[in-house]
Amino acid sequence: MKLYDAPRAANPRRVRIFLAEKDVVIDTEPVDIMSKQHLEEPFARLNPLRRLPVLVLDDGTVITESIAICRYFEEVHPDPPLFGRDPKEKALVEMWQRRVEFGLLFPSQFAFRHTHPAMRELEVPQIPEWGEANKPKIMSFLGFLDREMSADGYVVGDAFSIADITALVAIDSLKLSKIRIPEDLTRLKSWYDRVSSRPCVVL
Repeated sequence: MKLYDAPRAANPRRVRIFLAEKDVVIDTEPVDIMSKQHLEEPFARLNPLRRLPVLVLDDGTVITESIAICRYFEEVHPDPPLFGRDPKEKALVEMWQRRVEFGLLFPSQFAFRHTHPAMRELEVPQIPEWGEANKPKIMSFLGFLDREMSADGYVVGDAFSIADITALVAIDSLKLSKIRIPEDLTRLKSWYDRVSSRPCVVL
């Protein structure tokens, strides 16, 4: 089994945090996105979409997409559960995971990829107006997340989950666009400080 990883990319980082929380160690191979290694033919044979991460099982099965990879490891290593502990919580985790993905992670990536000069050759066409248009959406969702989050809990109730991982990675990605959590979003800032200090949180 091998995980093809990109150390500086957001989606592979979600998988790394997930595996670290479950204390699962597997063989990894770094792929350099900035040098366009993911666009070369050897990697494209694994994933024709040329995206990371990619998990190759011992039988040769290839699994792509970060959440699909996390779900595989949730089944193989169920403890601690990171997709919910009962039917209701599983539904809520799925709901919030998707909310955070669409409301925060994707816009954070759009803002960075479409405005940063270093991404000009990778994001073709790079549309700066689109990147800037996502910044107000980001700020609006941060406010929503702060209002909905409990004072001393996690994104979903009292348990750390994939929804927290996605939110953490998304907020860390905002630093690339020089966006920070506003000081008045105290619940969100408190949550961020707590989850950032977890042993599983790796760069």
